[in-house]
Amino acid sequence: MTKPLIEIVLDGTPKGKGRPRFARATGRAFTPAATRSYEAALRYAAQVEQGEAPPIGGPLRIEIDALMPVPVSWPKKRRADALAGVTVPTGTPDVDNLMKTVDALNGVVWLDDAQVADARVRKMYGAKPSLTIRIFHWIPPSNNGGQDVFS
Repeated sequence: MTKPLIEIVLDGTPKGKGRPRFARATGRAFTPAATRSYEAALRYAAQVEQGEAPPIGGPLRIEIDALMPVPVSWPKKRRADALAGVTVPTGTPDVDNLMKTVDALNGVVWLDDAQVADARVRKMYGAKPSLTIRIFHWIPPSNNGGQDVFS
């Protein structure tokens, strides 16, 4: 298993990027306050992990693990299945909206998120909800029929 260049963990229920809203008076688009707040917290967590190191250059691979809270209303059996990975979350946030939150890492961890050449997003249930982002250098696929494997 390859060690990540950096691993960012943000405790709390993962949130996806919200849809842009429009001001009626001006017609201008703006990012909802909840999204701005979540991205600011993610950016701060990244700054703490990155320290004084400059942003990473070159192509990158990222893994995002979103540990969602198990609903307290679920019976013990269903909760146990969720924590064992038998049941996975199928509601919001969508994986594409979770992926969009990495915009907060621009200029901190990497120069621009356009450097991400390969990404994997997983939603699971967890006893302690959190969002974990691991960043790796991208390595070209070997002779495995073009299939890249996450390690």
